[in-house]
Amino acid sequence: QKSTMSIEVEHDCGIWDWPMNANDGVVQIHNDPEKFEVHIDAQHFTPAEIEVKVIGRLVDIHAEHKSRQGPHGSIARSLNRTYKLPEDVNEHAIKSFLSPRGTLVITAFKKSNTSYPRILLEDDAW
Repeated sequence: QKSTMSIEVEHDCGIWDWPMNANDGVVQIHNDPEKFEVHIDAQHFTPAEIEVKVIGRLVDIHAEHKSRQGPHGSIARSLNRTYKLPEDVNEHAIKSFLSPRGTLVITAFKKSNTSYPRILLEDDAW
């Protein structure tokens, strides 16, 4: 009989990725007061082969392409990552794009501390 167990991830974004991958250039994680952002090397995938989903407080990334003929034979690739969003992120304000250099960028904007927009005051307004 098959059983399933859920494990909750409770560490902060500084160690969300495996330590050996933290600075390898494949994954970069940025968390500042305005946004949480993940950069993933996805240069071997097209936008149609990449799927990013928000499931509750998790961002699930899946990229796959079936077997392709390469110079040295057949190549198939897949990438799977899941990240828990920080509590101060608005899970409804997330966007993703694939840069021309093949970097998948996922940006999750932080919740505003106030419901009023900030208006900048110009020095020479008077």
